[in-house]
Amino acid sequence: MRLIPLSDIKKGEKAVIREIKTCEKLRQRLMDMGFVEGTEVRCVRISPFGDPKAFLVRGSVIALRSEDSSGILGVKIP
Repeated sequence: MRLIPLSDIKKGEKAVIREIKTCEKLRQRLMDMGFVEGTEVRCVRISPFGDPKAFLVRGSVIALRSEDSSGILGVKIP
């Protein structure tokens, strides 16, 4: 089981969140938006320049900068 940051998943790929490694303030904000361990996340859009990316999480689409999504680690699922 190899953990990868959400910033590395491509459009259409899914992952299950396993860990959030950011400062406490950002970690709490991400968790409030639904980025919680065990949650399935899918990359649904990528901006023309690659940053930010939009993720479908718990029925909501949320755009995150690579700087922020790189601290969310997960396992890719088919």
